[in-house]
Amino acid sequence: MVEKLITFSLRNRAVVLLVSACLFVWGVYSVQQNPIDAIPDLSENQVIVFTEWMGRSPQVIEAQVTYPLVSNLQGIPKVKNIRGASMFGMSFVYIIFEDDVDIYWARTRVLERLNYAQRLLPQNVVPTLGPDGTGVGHVFWYHLNADGMDLGEQRALQDWYVKFALQTVPGVAEVASFGGFEKQYQLVLDPLKMQYYNVSMMEVMNAVKANNNDVGGRKFEMSDMSYIIRGLGYIKNIKDVEEIAIKNYNSVPVKVKDIGSIQMGGDLRLGIFDENGTGEVVGGIVVMRYGENADKVITAVKEKMKEVEKGLPEGVTFKTSYDRSDLIEKAIESVKGTLIEEMIAVSIIVLLFLFHWRSALIILIQLPISVAIGFILLEAFGISSNIMSLTGIALAIGVVVDDGIVMVENAYRTISEKQEEMDNNQ
Repeated sequence: MVEKLITFSLRNRAVVLLVSACLFVWGVYSVQQNPIDAIPDLSENQVIVFTEWMGRSPQVIEAQVTYPLVSNLQGIPKVKNIRGASMFGMSFVYIIFEDDVDIYWARTRVLERLNYAQRLLPQNVVPTLGPDGTGVGHVFWYHLNADGMDLGEQRALQDWYVKFALQTVPGVAEVASFGGFEKQYQLVLDPLKMQYYNVSMMEVMNAVKANNNDVGGRKFEMSDMSYIIRGLGYIKNIKDVEEIAIKNYNSVPVKVKDIGSIQMGGDLRLGIFDENGTGEVVGGIVVMRYGENADKVITAVKEKMKEVEKGLPEGVTFKTSYDRSDLIEKAIESVKGTLIEEMIAVSIIVLLFLFHWRSALIILIQLPISVAIGFILLEAFGISSNIMSLTGIALAIGVVVDDGIVMVENAYRTISEKQEEMDNNQ
């Protein structure tokens, strides 16, 4: 079989060269299409269901949220395992699917089952799906370099401008904000005044909630004109909160400002984000979508940040905290360098021992085609180009070189012996 293949190749050199050229072009195309990342994604094929119910203990969360969800999410097709985790105010349910299941098909199945399971949860408790990313999807971190701007303003800028802009980048599943203070209206109530006016905490909460709302009316006609009536009630500043009426006390409306004070403050924080011990900063984490090309996503995020930076306040710029593309580029350069070094070393060795440039050319052609075929197989089996796979290719180059040297030297020796026999017979 091998002899016939060699004979066919020698008699049809044009076909062999054409097939080799096609494989090389196909390999170059596979290199461009294959996802490139620094870290191999070994995470499980999972969908995360997150539920928030602030103020409740882990025991309550486990009994009223996590257990009903885990019980009713069982039975989904192609599920290997379901895990639940309960903590203060939050519940996480991890649905692990088979490795060959499409992640978006899995998310659809989970979402269908949640429509039923949500009816078993407490009122106003809504489970949500986590982002369609993986555990190694944190490909880019950044923070704002804003001297003179307080942390609350920086967090507002990040949440309401930068985050929304970066989430439009193709391949980005989520931009998670960190650091700073989330602004909120804080009502500091006086218990003595509440007792004097006979106002309860629930009445204050319901009044504020009901007054922070726009209501729609209907159309009516007057003097051949049509008017649409609607009520505007969204809170815009502290004064709007102070003027909210809670109830009547002796025919006099009791307002929020009568029973306490209102201030603008920050939400409760469980940690801070510090830059090298120089102070707190505000920024975001870019989470890559499942199966995307990390290098292309990071490049697109950087291009988008250049556009977003034009709209930032004067003196505010972006500063990179973590960029995985540096490691990706170094891994690629390592493979390129190894390939070039091997080609040069083999050429020198073959020329020194055989003094035959055509033999060296055979090995030089063999190396890039072998690497190209490796990338074709990576793309065919859905394996990304990462440190592990690229290192394997780099190590395999040495084996290919050894094989090429042995085959070429053996062919050269055999041809030389045949030529000597022919010369002796003549």
